[in-house]
Amino acid sequence: MADGILSGLRVADFSRVLAGPYATMALADFGADVVKIESPAGDDTRSWRPPVDEAGESTYFGAVNRNKRSVVCDLATPEGLAAARALAETADVVVENFRPGVMERFGLDEDSLRAANPGLIYCSITGFGRAEGAGLPGYDLLVQAVGGLMSITGAPDGEPSKVGVALVDVLTGQNALAGILLALRERDSTGVGSRVDVDLLGSLLAALTNQASSTLATGRSPGRLGNAHPSIAPYELFRAADRELVLAVGNDRQFAAFAAAIGLPELAADARFATNEERVHHRAALRAVLEPALAARPAADWVAVFGAARVPAGLVNSVGEAFAFADSLGLDPVTTTADPATGRTSRQPATPIHLSTSPAVHRTPPPLLGAHEPQWLDAVRPSTERTTR
Repeated sequence: MADGILSGLRVADFSRVLAGPYATMALADFGADVVKIESPAGDDTRSWRPPVDEAGESTYFGAVNRNKRSVVCDLATPEGLAAARALAETADVVVENFRPGVMERFGLDEDSLRAANPGLIYCSITGFGRAEGAGLPGYDLLVQAVGGLMSITGAPDGEPSKVGVALVDVLTGQNALAGILLALRERDSTGVGSRVDVDLLGSLLAALTNQASSTLATGRSPGRLGNAHPSIAPYELFRAADRELVLAVGNDRQFAAFAAAIGLPELAADARFATNEERVHHRAALRAVLEPALAARPAADWVAVFGAARVPAGLVNSVGEAFAFADSLGLDPVTTTADPATGRTSRQPATPIHLSTSPAVHRTPPPLLGAHEPQWLDAVRPSTERTTR
């Protein structure tokens, strides 16, 4: 059993693709024993390639499955189903993201398991909930569309655009993690487990924050502003002499410092730009003044100038440049794990959660399919280290 603040916690992970595995990897990073239960074909993302890592494994799968054990259970066979049930009945947490009704068909639903495991935390992840939306397929792109995110993403005169990563899945995975930890805290007090339900659409709507609140308050849905902000200016992308940079001027004090740094201190006294509200109203006029001034120097020069003036600004980095930037700040953004048996290694983003007394431990690379079958009997044997229910 691994060390960590969640050491002794067993997770039966029936989830696939991204939202569920994202949540269970976070639990594993802090010491939970996460057993990933896969079909004979494996998690769908094992076949989502290219790209692949040095061992030829899918980098998509690798992104959210470190620190886990993999066992194959064919739920269509009595043997596979019995093994999966044995694990679920000895687990502290079950996580699943099948279509509603699938786990019931196999007798792996919450009600079926709770009689044998009253302290179980049962986390169910769906696309659109368990009521009228139960039959709808929960794909991130689809939810970005029907959930309104694409309507506010992209250029004003262009087509709606998705975000460059499956953001809704990630947000839902974070909500699942939070829900599981809340349920575990409740179990500490009551001794009884509970159900955690999260869905992609609800996670997205909650994450729309200010765009959602403005819609609910005014009855008007916002449109696309490209890289501009609906309530702050200048807070968008600009072109310097060689490449793009962003400005994130969040208040009037910062704007005065920005105007001085750019060599146009009079802008701070201009009635059109003196306050944030006026700058938002006169966004186009402000941009017309700033564009030629910013185009006079390279972006890195401006970032240095604005940094000295304590004005938020930055380059538009590639993903590789972003990791290098984080590393230059001492954030240690990359972790490398190695399989002691095979020497296989994997480089992944490190967990962003830092605990001073019980830090995350990145122990093992994402498992090969069924790699832990020899330990299966141990996986379903109750652990004396687990929380007493």
